[in-house]
Amino acid sequence: MTGESSALQSAAKQHLMLHFSDMKSLSEEGMTIIERGEGVHVFDDQGGRYIDGLSGLYCASLGHSHGDEIGAAAHEQMKKLPYATNWTVAHPPSIELAEKIASLAPEGMNKVYFTSGGSESVEAAWKMAVQWQQANGHERRRKVIARRNAYHGVTMGALSFTGIPVCRTPFDPLGIPTVHVGNTSNYHRPEGETEAEFCAALLAEVEATIEFEDPSTIAMMIAEPVQNAGGCLMPPEGYWQGLRKICDEHDILLCSDEVICAYGRIGTWFGGQKFGYVPDLITFAKGLTGAHFSMGGVLMSDKVAEPFFDGRADYNNGYTFGGHPVGSAVALKSLEILERENVLENVNSNAPVAEEALKSLLDIPIVGQIRGTGHFWAIEVVRDRETKEPFKGKAAEHLFKNVLSEALWHRGLLCRLDDRADPIIQIAPPLVAEPELFTEIAGILREGLEITVEQAGAIAPAESSISPI
Repeated sequence: MTGESSALQSAAKQHLMLHFSDMKSLSEEGMTIIERGEGVHVFDDQGGRYIDGLSGLYCASLGHSHGDEIGAAAHEQMKKLPYATNWTVAHPPSIELAEKIASLAPEGMNKVYFTSGGSESVEAAWKMAVQWQQANGHERRRKVIARRNAYHGVTMGALSFTGIPVCRTPFDPLGIPTVHVGNTSNYHRPEGETEAEFCAALLAEVEATIEFEDPSTIAMMIAEPVQNAGGCLMPPEGYWQGLRKICDEHDILLCSDEVICAYGRIGTWFGGQKFGYVPDLITFAKGLTGAHFSMGGVLMSDKVAEPFFDGRADYNNGYTFGGHPVGSAVALKSLEILERENVLENVNSNAPVAEEALKSLLDIPIVGQIRGTGHFWAIEVVRDRETKEPFKGKAAEHLFKNVLSEALWHRGLLCRLDDRADPIIQIAPPLVAEPELFTEIAGILREGLEITVEQAGAIAPAESSISPI
């Protein structure tokens, strides 16, 4: 370790608190310090080279090689107008960006409201829904229908919708009344159940929940096109059309949370274009700027926008940096590059390659299910593939955080190991990745998983069944 690296480690241990991290362990053992990126790789301060197998956090869509071009766009905007608010005034970059997003959006979605990031976008969508309901005479509508184990953000509003107990419990009671229904994980469903039967069961639960809660109290339903938490949970055929029909029947707004999925992650600009639905609201962030600036927003249908533009309602919400001119310029350049380099086409052509490479791992005893689409894939890890029994508690923690994580890190792969529900490995590389990258990733995963199999054999079944911590 160089003197500079040692000084950085020391300063980090003393002053820096990381997000969603075990700070005790990191303060004792030290943390990986990423200092530069190139293409689909990042490099640490020790010279280590890693595949960026999660696009940073699902946001570095263009990888790490467009900094000069995007930086130049930011620089030009900084010279012209480094900051202006979207509070009662507008500026050219935010206007141009809103127009561009609307041009890519599903038909009938033409209005854009900007925020600073994903959590803000989700909360802003709920506020829109509530005020839209009020403008239409539905004063009692506040509640939200969300899905179990879904993640929607960390602000108190967005956290209300999040269906992950470990994220919610420390902050209870949360502010917005939310009822959670089943998600689209089919791995533990009854043997022999058809996709149509699964879809019908999910929709029946949504319908029953709305009736039980009283439709006149519900403002919005929120769901991701492909649910991230739980591991790239794909919707069964007809699911989104069913949600659309149910929401229309009960005057409930349908919000498609696309903070991860929008701007190419699943091969389309927006989720509805992949699965054949048009929501009332779309939340977005991450991929909009390719991670070169913190920015998000809400795309709304003409129906939702109407009362805010005809004078029946004022949208009482705002953010200092929402629609930031530099961020808008960065987003415009990022979208330009996505189109110029045919990135969506790349994602769609890579999808079958990714599926084949990852499904080659199904011969490993602890690999249960491979699922996903585009550049968004998950591997569900199980103790017993026949019974689908997951690793739990201390066993999951040890195997994921100590064995598998270390094995992948030492082999140069950064990805996500998530044991908040049943343990999964998540792979979501930059959208510019070549198809060969998935073969390389699968090879590294195989080595790491085989080491994990060896270690798992030493864990007694009783130890693996401890309740999740």
